[in-house]
Amino acid sequence: MTDLEAELRRAVRGEVGFDVTSRALVTMDASNYRRVPLGVVAPRDADDVAAVLEVCRERGVPVVPRGGGTSIAGQATGTGVVLDFTRHMNRLLSLDPEEATAVVQPGLVLDRLQEAAAPHGLRFGPDPSTHSRCTLGGMIGNNSCGSHSVAWGTTADSVRELSVVTARGARLRLGQGWQGAPEGLRALVEGELPRLRTGFPELPRRISGYALDALLPENGADVARAFCGSEGTLGVLTEAVVRLVRAPRARALAVLAYADESAAAEAAAGLLPHRPLTVEGMAADLVPSPADLPRGGAWLFVETGGDTQAEARARAETIVRAADVLDALVVTDPAGQRALWRIREDASGTATRMPDGSEAWPGWEDCAVPPARLGAYLRDFRDLMTSHDLRGTPYGHFGDGCIHVRIDFDLLTEPGVARFRRFSEDLADLVVAHGGSLSGEHGDGQARAELLPRMYGAETVALFERAKAVWDPDDLLNPGMLVRPAPLDSNLRFSVLPREPVDVAFGYPADGGDFSAAVRRCVGVAKCRTTSGSGSSVMCPSFRATGEEQHSTRGRARLLHEMLAGELVTDGWQSVEVRDALDLCLSCKGCRSDCPVEVDMATYKAEFLHHHYKGRRRPAAHYSMGWLPVWLRWVSRTRAGAVVNALAAVGPSAAVAKRLGGIAGERRIPRVAGETFSRWWRGRAPAGASRNSGALVVLWPDTFTEHLSPSVGRAAVRVLEAAGLRVALPPTLRPRGRREVGDGRSALLNPFTPGRGRVCCGLTYVSTGQLDRARTVLRRTLDLMAPVLETDAPVVVLEPSCAAALRTDLPELLHDDPRAARLAARVLTFAETLERHASDWTPPRVDRPATGQTHCHQHAVLGDAPDRRLRAAAGLTGELSGGCCGLAGNFGFEKGHFEVSSACAEDQLLPAVRQAPEAAVVLADGFSCRTQLEQLAGVRGRHLAEVLAEALEGEET
Repeated sequence: MTDLEAELRRAVRGEVGFDVTSRALVTMDASNYRRVPLGVVAPRDADDVAAVLEVCRERGVPVVPRGGGTSIAGQATGTGVVLDFTRHMNRLLSLDPEEATAVVQPGLVLDRLQEAAAPHGLRFGPDPSTHSRCTLGGMIGNNSCGSHSVAWGTTADSVRELSVVTARGARLRLGQGWQGAPEGLRALVEGELPRLRTGFPELPRRISGYALDALLPENGADVARAFCGSEGTLGVLTEAVVRLVRAPRARALAVLAYADESAAAEAAAGLLPHRPLTVEGMAADLVPSPADLPRGGAWLFVETGGDTQAEARARAETIVRAADVLDALVVTDPAGQRALWRIREDASGTATRMPDGSEAWPGWEDCAVPPARLGAYLRDFRDLMTSHDLRGTPYGHFGDGCIHVRIDFDLLTEPGVARFRRFSEDLADLVVAHGGSLSGEHGDGQARAELLPRMYGAETVALFERAKAVWDPDDLLNPGMLVRPAPLDSNLRFSVLPREPVDVAFGYPADGGDFSAAVRRCVGVAKCRTTSGSGSSVMCPSFRATGEEQHSTRGRARLLHEMLAGELVTDGWQSVEVRDALDLCLSCKGCRSDCPVEVDMATYKAEFLHHHYKGRRRPAAHYSMGWLPVWLRWVSRTRAGAVVNALAAVGPSAAVAKRLGGIAGERRIPRVAGETFSRWWRGRAPAGASRNSGALVVLWPDTFTEHLSPSVGRAAVRVLEAAGLRVALPPTLRPRGRREVGDGRSALLNPFTPGRGRVCCGLTYVSTGQLDRARTVLRRTLDLMAPVLETDAPVVVLEPSCAAALRTDLPELLHDDPRAARLAARVLTFAETLERHASDWTPPRVDRPATGQTHCHQHAVLGDAPDRRLRAAAGLTGELSGGCCGLAGNFGFEKGHFEVSSACAEDQLLPAVRQAPEAAVVLADGFSCRTQLEQLAGVRGRHLAEVLAEALEGEET
């Protein structure tokens, strides 16, 4: 392998990676399969591709082309050299609006082509649900389709010419009329015309096998079309000329409700004469909350287009009248349509978990039958699953007869794998009996190629093998796919994982306490690989900043998978490769909400760091920022704030402090407040008691509010009391008897008295993986909060990251302590508290535009609907951006993170603030967000409580 690597490095200008990380990142795609490659090459151009093929041909090493790695049949994995086209060969070379064509490289992400075509009123027709990360090369390799195929067909229908390099180095330009055909292909086809004319079923979604019928003279002898769907087994694509279609100026979405999926399926074919753009179907068991959908047990999403909104709506309403439905909804608002489509697009991820939390997997993800037979097929399909004691939730392209489904196969045990094989064989026979195709969109790969003789017969499959030999006589390109396939039950990615639960610190309640099951959540659909932020999305800021797979949620999950497998990553929790990949994880928790299967990389990172540094010296930042609550408490006790601030403001002393603390030299150390929030609280009234007699709320004095931004705490008290609530602080003394919360004595703060302490959410310890310390702190917190838990008082947490830690990290880390869940259930944000406990209160009018960013932890864990309503009631207009500010607690302060931290801020936050009206209020509820704004943009962000408190003062004057 060392000689191969050296030879490739001499031969190509692109990157060559034979290291553990490079290989581990591409062992899997979005399928059930895993194959370990020798290395990865990111070619810069067609010359590099040809050079790789020459080197590998001489050594007999297989080559596998790979785009976004979202294939679900295993065809993007391989044992030889993987070609990664996403790094360099990812450009749109030209776009001709007059001819409605574009010239693209194979690594170009579909959304980038759509963005370039949109200003000309054009688009690429096929649009898989992975459009934000799938590549044109991968779409051509799989002959992908998407939701608009009833209008615009498959990728093969949108291809004009293809430039490919064959395994033996020939550079061909494929097109119609035998253009670019390799020697021997025409003779092969002309000798098999009767078979090609009769051996291929006629249906819109026939993707299985090679499309040799495209080479018939009556079909234009289209070599480019025949190449589509060949899954990288015939040649390596280096460039494509694709057709674009005219996009409708306006669209409407009709959502049609039916009693069940069979009724919806039977209705779908009848809607096609109305020429809709889409006819998509899904059932209620795939929808987390059907509140926004018309009443029913299954739905068809039918999109129509027109030159005007009225025309699009009229077409949608015509379809509603023509359909026999329980209920219907027509949506013309683009935002409303996007929200509904998001439900459908996330299905490939959400379907991987059954309603009871058990796992479901691809394998029979996209078989297709004639649309008119879909209803009958679905009934037979459900009966077959029941007979095998399996469960799944079908959904997909009902208008094309193509069904997606994830099934709860047991792929971890021998009996389960045996049942997987039996079911696959029976289902293949069922699909063929209905005149269908084993693959209707995603290709055969390893999942279905073994079963192709059941669909085509042995002689046609033998013809496929002969065609493969014409293109690739050495069987160099993606061997084991389509022809001479590997068995469908071999190379399963789960077989290498440990069978016994791994000893871990967190409880992983959604995964039965099994860390391996938590890591298995990542199925590879790669929503984390989107390269541009939009709307409220957060995931994955570090991938957006670096563009490197290892810094995506999927990449990190792959490395954790390999760590558990122990084959590539052999040193377990001590792995440097896993540590380095997790180093740029901001712990923003965006994946917890934005990932369709709710991968929680922030928790996995904390778990890994806990084990990695157990009994070892940690990075300096873990001591300086991980123990931040302790250091700030000592500053407060000794009243040394002024001295600390003075030293932090002097260049040499600040530089020494940052170097010793592992803090980025580019950062300024935040100032410590002259008076802590609790000290202010004690001085404002006798014994620190609240001035109201209304409903009691307990205000959490988090570390940031207490020591760094006490103005936020003061403002919150002002607003909560104005709303008629009685505010108390948590106890600081472990109670020996029953004591009323908020009686003054329970809110005293005297840190020097033995037995007293301060509540803390443990966030800084968790984010640095100091989980033993975090548990100690949290158990002390639960002891202190005992009187609060005996009441029904809510706990108001102003810092979103602390609220998220109490809601999620606390019960998952102390899963054996019932008090943890009780406290987590009490935690409310500032806006939630006002909405639930002061619903009659009217906030003061601010009447100004607002800008800023929803805190990433609030987006991921807490939700921001109450904040939106509170802002609207106060006259704060405009939407806050999504994304992550990039500071993310300790992350942006750590040495070596400044560049990525800044890039994350530039993704959404800083542009939003720059583009805001001059009078806009900059809202940032998180201390990190406010600090990032101040240090990178010189802008003062404010907590919503501060803005409302200021408005209250204005009303009084």
